[in-house]
Amino acid sequence: MTDSSADIDAFLAKIPGPARSSLESLRAVIKKTAPDAVEKIGYGVPAFSYLGRPLVSFGAGKKHCSFYVQSPEVMRRFAAELHGLETSKGTVHFQPGTTLPDSLVEILVRARMTETEEAASK
Repeated sequence: MTDSSADIDAFLAKIPGPARSSLESLRAVIKKTAPDAVEKIGYGVPAFSYLGRPLVSFGAGKKHCSFYVQSPEVMRRFAAELHGLETSKGTVHFQPGTTLPDSLVEILVRARMTETEEAASK
């Protein structure tokens, strides 16, 4: 069995400095908000699972970093909080060297945890 945290550390080590710093900050907020979530590499990017189900993930492209919320419903529910940010169906994009507000990440992660708990209880 591999050490998933080490896999994510290795993934981040390959990312250029400004983007790596942004993603390391995002990772820390996710870990603080969802301490019971399990880190892993999923679909080629760092990801967190909760109750055995996908929670959130993140990555970096050539021109932006991405926080994959993985829920169009959560994105719709928090559209006001996401106003002014570059978003797509289930993703928030941001510039390397910047960070998303911790409070926003916490809100989105908690909402995903609630969705996951509700799905797991069915």
